[in-house]
Amino acid sequence: MAKGTFSRISDILKSNINEMLDRAEEPDKMIRQMIRDMEEAVNKATASVGTAVANHKRLERQCNEKQNQVEEWQHKAERAVATGEDELARRALERKAMFAKAAADLAPALEESKQTADQLREQLRELKTKLEEARTRQGALVARHQAAEARKRLAQSISGLGDDAFSSFERFEQKVEESEAEASAHAEISGEMEDIEKEIRQIDVNRAVDDELQALKAQLRKDA
Repeated sequence: MAKGTFSRISDILKSNINEMLDRAEEPDKMIRQMIRDMEEAVNKATASVGTAVANHKRLERQCNEKQNQVEEWQHKAERAVATGEDELARRALERKAMFAKAAADLAPALEESKQTADQLREQLRELKTKLEEARTRQGALVARHQAAEARKRLAQSISGLGDDAFSSFERFEQKVEESEAEASAHAEISGEMEDIEKEIRQIDVNRAVDDELQALKAQLRKDA
């Protein structure tokens, strides 16, 4: 099981997240998938670590039991010798040798189980670091991708308008400017006409006043 776990998470641990995302056409989708894959790998690796640690503890307990038996049969052999029971001491030493051999046979498996557990722990730690790295980048990356997509849509919209749309707008603007100029010219001409008419009316008024003044003077001379 441990070897299978090593194989499953090896590619993730060897991968360079930054390079993979830079090459991706849709990096936001890729990073979401990577996070799902990593979370699954973390769960499997955690289970494998638990199994490996349990296996190591089991072997360690068995080895300790064998060592305790070695010491116990050593003490029994010593007591037998002390009481002159050589045959009994011999049988005790045989039992001691049997347990010593069993402990020695377990030693390689115990060491291998320790290395496996340690290796799985380290890979689990590295995998969790990769997962946190991906999670940290996810928010910023999605925001960047959405902003890029918005800029792309805006550029496409502007491109879709084409030269005709801008030309029509310019022509409309020119017509508005021409209408404003015509209105201003009419207003100016109309003002000038009103001024001329006022001046003509004032001439008529002045002439009537002059005529009336001359008539008044003539009347006064006649009366004198």
